[in-house]
Amino acid sequence: MGGSLVADRARLRAILSDCVDNAPVAVVPGGGPFADAVRTAQSALGFDDALAHRLALDAMGRMAEVFSALEGRLTIAASPDAVAEALAQGRSVIWDPAALKVGHPDIAESWEVTSDSLALWLAGVLGAERCILVKLANIPPWTDPATLARTGLVDAAFPRFAAAYPGTIVIRGPEPHRERPAA
Repeated sequence: MGGSLVADRARLRAILSDCVDNAPVAVVPGGGPFADAVRTAQSALGFDDALAHRLALDAMGRMAEVFSALEGRLTIAASPDAVAEALAQGRSVIWDPAALKVGHPDIAESWEVTSDSLALWLAGVLGAERCILVKLANIPPWTDPATLARTGLVDAAFPRFAAAYPGTIVIRGPEPHRERPAA
């Protein structure tokens, strides 16, 4: 769930509540304004992408805390195994990806990988049949992952993660009737 949703507080709260009401759901938060602060600091100070990536994972963790504060029925799971355990118990949880700060061979430490690709990665690890990305903008029908990446609606690594994900990818914009599968 994109951190940019902080711009629409009512929608964010409704989505988080819906995740609990339709359990089990694993929520992958974007970094929102915390990740934006990392981008600004990197631009000003010139540190490398690997450090920026690790700081962005921390930003996602902070958004997990915010999401949990907004919807108290959602708890935070700090590993894919903890997410899987919660889902097996029929509960919805928010994933804090901080454990990835030690690195993972499937995940580049760069801005090419953001919460969009991480959501697909986690969905694959969990064996989820469907991965839903929630966006501020409506997506044209049947837009393929490469086009989504080229237009900046998802990160640059998304097409690679999408190709590896065997399930259905759904992009949900602000209008419920505008939910579209990624081709």
